[in-house]
Amino acid sequence: MYNAFTLGIEEEYMVIDPATRELRSHEQKIVEQAHKVIRDQVKAEFHQAVVEVGTRVCANIHEAREDVGLLRRTIHQIAGELGFSVGASGTHPFSKWEKQLITDHPRYFEIVNEMQDAARSNLIFGMHVHVGMENREMALHIANSVRYFLPHIFALSTNSPFWEGRNTGFKSFRTKVFDKFPRTGIPDFFSSIEEYDNYIKLLVKTNCIDNAKKVWWDLRVHPFFNTVEFRICDVPLTVDDTITLAGLFQAVCAKIYKLRMQNLNFIIYNRALINENKWRASRYGIDGNLIDFGKEMEVNARSLIFELLDFVDDVVDDLGSRDIINATVHILENGTGADKQLRCYDTTHDLVAVTDYIQQQFLAGC
Repeated sequence: MYNAFTLGIEEEYMVIDPATRELRSHEQKIVEQAHKVIRDQVKAEFHQAVVEVGTRVCANIHEAREDVGLLRRTIHQIAGELGFSVGASGTHPFSKWEKQLITDHPRYFEIVNEMQDAARSNLIFGMHVHVGMENREMALHIANSVRYFLPHIFALSTNSPFWEGRNTGFKSFRTKVFDKFPRTGIPDFFSSIEEYDNYIKLLVKTNCIDNAKKVWWDLRVHPFFNTVEFRICDVPLTVDDTITLAGLFQAVCAKIYKLRMQNLNFIIYNRALINENKWRASRYGIDGNLIDFGKEMEVNARSLIFELLDFVDDVVDDLGSRDIINATVHILENGTGADKQLRCYDTTHDLVAVTDYIQQQFLAGC
């Protein structure tokens, strides 16, 4: 029933100078060497201190775990051989964006020309999860419904409490940095795929964008693939966290699909309401309250996440992901990446030590 729900995961890693622990340009040397091993599963990013990787199309969550583990090990080994280190965090604890070089590519220069410091300062690291769909119509139906759950899963992913040497007070400051870009955040509801396509065509016609990939929402029907692409998460510290979050996104899609096959649907909530929960998740992670819109009251975030686990419980066995989904409890008990970074800082009062911790966690679980 759920064979269509294939998975693809993209992660962005920071390239670190082992001596200073600052972000450092690798002059695409890591990408060039990695191409020889993992071919098109690695590519350069906007800033030269970033490496992006992507899994193959994975039939299930266990294949995805193997691929993410392989990618992390490969990039770690190649970076080490070239005199670099790598880590996974939504932001670097103290490096300044003003010092970072932009990758020499016409597309990136075009973005800088249009967005200026909003682009130059976008020194952040995210994770994207693609869930395969049988067609674009079903993809849009599922995207409309799963918007409600974005803040719940985002809260579990929070992994960027520091920015340019400061404790920001946010569990995910990465999202605050990215908010400067246009066409970001929670998407609107679209009543049909034709309405969605007409929106994109209007943006292209009026020179707002030149292609649909410049719609950078937290969730989108992918412009070229039959996937729903989840873009809201900070890149997680560890493989375990990455796979747990990917498993949750897949399970929520499968659940909404199951309801649709039974002529049922999950209630559609207004974008403005969902944004209230996203803000709370970015500020407090799993330690704050989210709004239960059905009850019209604040509820502990952990309680709503347990409700989410109950909601998807009847599809996870068919997906073969029960052990992965159950690992959500480990995040709730031990904290998110942001919580762990903050605990390290509370102990050491040293952002260099936090950066060392981020590097140490990169291969945990691989």
